[in-house]
Amino acid sequence: QVQLVESGGGLVQAGGSLRLSCAASKTIFRINRMGWYRQAPGKQRELVAIITSVGGTNYASSVKGRFTISRDNAGNTMYLQMNSLKPEDTAVYYCNALLVGIDYWGQGTQVTVSS
Repeated sequence: QVQLVESGGGLVQAGGSLRLSCAASKTIFRINRMGWYRQAPGKQRELVAIITSVGGTNYASSVKGRFTISRDNAGNTMYLQMNSLKPEDTAVYYCNALLVGIDYWGQGTQVTVSS
């Protein structure tokens, strides 16, 4: 079992940057896959980016080239660096971890991008 806590959200102008953090309750090197998802008002939750335990990554086409996912396997934190933010990136961002076949979720952090 693992608990996840997101931080780093906030209000930013279009073109700006934010760095989200996801702190896990245990070291993360055994967590096969971690990722970031987001949910905008009235929309379904969607994948933003995922990263495997060996550093393989995958991004949604809408964020590729602007967002970078990373993880500190020696510690307990995963990150999402978000650059060139757009109003359509506005959403609640959730941290996800897949551990022993079970999905765990954080409570989310709000990101609002003003035009």
